[in-house]
Amino acid sequence: MPTRHDIRNVAIVAHVDHGKTTIVDAMLKQAGAFAAHQLDSVDDRMMDSNDLEREKGITILAKNTAVKYHPKDGGDPITINIIDTPGHADFGGEVERGLSMVDAVVLLVDASEGPLPQTRFVLRKALQQRLPVILCINKTDRPDSRIDEVVNETYDLFLDLDADEDQIEFPIVYACGRDGVASLTKPEDGTVPQDSDSLEPFFSTLLQHVPAPEYDEDAPLQAHVTNLDADNFLGRIALLRVEQGELKKGQTVAWIKRDGSIANVRITELMMTEALTRKPAEKAGPGDICAVAGIPDIMIGETLADPEKPVALPLITVDEPAISMTIGTNTSPLVGRGGTGKGADAKAAVKDRKVTARQVKDRLDRELIGNVSLRVLETGRPDAWEVQGRGELALAILVETMRREGYEMTVGKPQVVTKEVDGKTYEPVERMTIDVPEEHMGAVTQLMGIRKGRMDNMSNHGSGWVRMEFVVPSRGLIGFRTEFLTNTRGTGIAHSIHEGHEPWFGTLQTRNNGSLVADRSGTVTAFAMTNLQERGVLFVEPGTEVYEGMIVGENSRSDDMDVNITKEKKLTNMRSSTADVTESIVPPRKLSLEQSLEFCRDDECVEVTPEAVRIRKVNLDARERARAASRAKHG
Repeated sequence: MPTRHDIRNVAIVAHVDHGKTTIVDAMLKQAGAFAAHQLDSVDDRMMDSNDLEREKGITILAKNTAVKYHPKDGGDPITINIIDTPGHADFGGEVERGLSMVDAVVLLVDASEGPLPQTRFVLRKALQQRLPVILCINKTDRPDSRIDEVVNETYDLFLDLDADEDQIEFPIVYACGRDGVASLTKPEDGTVPQDSDSLEPFFSTLLQHVPAPEYDEDAPLQAHVTNLDADNFLGRIALLRVEQGELKKGQTVAWIKRDGSIANVRITELMMTEALTRKPAEKAGPGDICAVAGIPDIMIGETLADPEKPVALPLITVDEPAISMTIGTNTSPLVGRGGTGKGADAKAAVKDRKVTARQVKDRLDRELIGNVSLRVLETGRPDAWEVQGRGELALAILVETMRREGYEMTVGKPQVVTKEVDGKTYEPVERMTIDVPEEHMGAVTQLMGIRKGRMDNMSNHGSGWVRMEFVVPSRGLIGFRTEFLTNTRGTGIAHSIHEGHEPWFGTLQTRNNGSLVADRSGTVTAFAMTNLQERGVLFVEPGTEVYEGMIVGENSRSDDMDVNITKEKKLTNMRSSTADVTESIVPPRKLSLEQSLEFCRDDECVEVTPEAVRIRKVNLDARERARAASRAKHG
């Protein structure tokens, strides 16, 4: 079959924070994507264009870029299309979508940490699609790097995932992505490769081992929709990989939808990616990754084909969701009233607030268009929906994004998505890899024991750190990370990945402490906080507006306690003997959105607004809660 030697399509996959985006930065700079005067003004992690990606330091959305590589032997320039994929398993739908666009993958592994759970996840996906793999050992300059051991661990991982002989015969590149240096010769542990001063060996390995796209000259047009974007002028933009034939601007093509129906549409705009920008193009051939406009309702996984011979490509399939949460309209007394609910500033800030059920539902439906791993189900209530996704982080990112867009909503406690097998209930389980200093090993083992975790493996590299592998129900990991960081004094590193389903593990008691619940509406006073702080840990500060049923702290005991946190000091003309004694207030614990979701119990939920995140009881009335508890107790 004829091949296109002027193009290569490759995805960079790795565990989270192993350096994918940094090495793509170096590739863009060294391939001449920027003029000399632009290099100083270019940001680090250029591909992480989303605000949340920059704040959290992780890649959330799969993105593509293209570099023009000029071979050193003077041959014609070659376009290398690079897909930068997320390393977190919660965004696995993005990884699967990215792999459908490429002909090979670069597996990036940290020279110190070695293969971790998400490395296993992304590699499994690549091997399932029969893609050739290039191994890149990154961060060789880390003082604790152990290159030989990491290479051997990677070979073990390939064998563990049942890779065949062709897949195990992979080339190895050693790199320091931050310095933009790569080599085919193994450097000493803790050093930058010495026999090279650029990524030239990495580029040459890509050209040698990434297959050039093959095509059939007589085949009709076939192009696969792999991603969606939006533009203020062009409307919805579909990102495509052209498999066969040619796609031209102004051409009429057959649009084969997910349900199998076919409609003829016209390509009003065709663009190709160069570095970080899309530029107008006249045509795209087999193997090209391009963007088209003019089809307002196109969806991921659909096909553009020849109108006379429309042949559909297979739809993109993703793994089943494991975690769900209920998202509904905000029903608290402070709905639509800004951060404090008081003053002219709050009224000015809320004029564009989105609080109705229709607005929330429309936004969730819009999210389904570009997020293939998400599902939205009806709950029987007109103002709440069950949203299912890969993991807690993926759902928290969705809520945080909606919050920044001006939405107010109530979010329920994350739950696991179970399934019935032969009349028995099965729940999702995860493989958790934990790296901790030796002195915290007992605390971690105890934590996992409470959550019914089963230890599968333990290794000690002799560096004072221990690596433990557990298989644990996904339920047990909801709320785990905060407690884990506390017990390991912030030194522990934990990563987990979905491992399948196992029979229901029984009841889990993960949170031992109850909540401090406000028993009336009002404003928090320092006087009330002084008296309550010995009862537990408070979440609010003086001047915060609260309402009945809002959770203002964590009780030091296991049951809930209704408290008056708005109590004011009564003035009197009698001088107190302790008038000159100053009381100090312990600073409140500020919970992020993820921590608030982790803290929730089954009868609690999180109120999310653009200015504030509040935890509250589902039933705000104290008497109603008492009646419900009594009914539950006596059946």
